Amino acid sequence: MNNDSSDEFYKRLKDELLRTSTWPSDYLYKFIVPTDDDKIKAIERIFDNTGAVIESRKSSKGKYTSLSVTVNLADPDAVIKYYREVAKVEGVISL
Repeated sequence: MNNDSSDEFYKRLKDELLRTSTWPSDYLYKFIVPTDDDKIKAIERIFDNTGAVIESRKSSKGKYTSLSVTVNLADPDAVIKYYREVAKVEGVISL
């Protein structure tokens, strides 16, 4: 996603979150990442010391790992901050 389209995506996401949620609130992130311990640990480090609950599951052939991260956040800006951080991990897909 190029920077202009990602900025527009995050603006729409923020508007939607403001409209549909009360803050602070629990937020559920879902990511798919190639099964690679370094990449998985990089995502886990992003959520260190946040009280996040992280669940992982490998795909049937073990090539990919899905990560579900539930964390209590103060506002939509915090949600977007974590999406932007995780996006720096190579090969990650945010759902």
